[in-house]
Amino acid sequence: MKIKAILFGSTGMIGQSVLQECLESANVESILVINRRSNGVKHPKLKELVQQDLYDLSSLSEAFAGYNTCYFCLGMSAVGLSEAEYHHITYDLTLNAATTILKVNKDFTFCYVSGAGTDSSEKGRMMWARVKGKTENALLAMPFKNAYMFRPGYIQPMKGIKSRTRAYNMIYTVFKPFYFMLKPFKGMVTDTSSLGKSMINVVLHGYDKKIIESVDINKLAKG
Repeated sequence: MKIKAILFGSTGMIGQSVLQECLESANVESILVINRRSNGVKHPKLKELVQQDLYDLSSLSEAFAGYNTCYFCLGMSAVGLSEAEYHHITYDLTLNAATTILKVNKDFTFCYVSGAGTDSSEKGRMMWARVKGKTENALLAMPFKNAYMFRPGYIQPMKGIKSRTRAYNMIYTVFKPFYFMLKPFKGMVTDTSSLGKSMINVVLHGYDKKIIESVDINKLAKG
């Protein structure tokens, strides 16, 4: 099986790493990236569509035909947002993309990047965790061939990958010399390269869990 992937969020740190690993992998035949603005990357396997309104993807239905995988890496911090605002950006946006894809083809593997601490009960005290949990639960209930929810903890950027958030880049720069000390904590720590590889391998080989934590990411990255 060759992966033909649709990627949302390729301008963010996680999306950049997934795109990079996909372009390097012989198991990935083609990648369609959907962005609000161009990521500037050129490659024979890559096609980019700039779509300003990600809440209305109906015009892209034909473009989605022929693909078998979706990597949904869009996301933003909940800091400063109300629950309604964060719900609209996180839940509504993700479910709109998933619903549009299902109308084209149900034979899809949908990989969603959530985060460590996501609340599957949807009743916890942390607003962002409740919304992420609701989003995961909705995706898992949809009739995709497979769906996997990725919950990385600390992610160390590799291969020149950078976050769009200045403060995060400062943190990653500080921790980089000490990453060898964090690396053994595989239940909490991973890196961008491992995350990208794990998302490729879970589509190729499957996995016995639908919720993919950091320890699973590191295991999957090895193939």
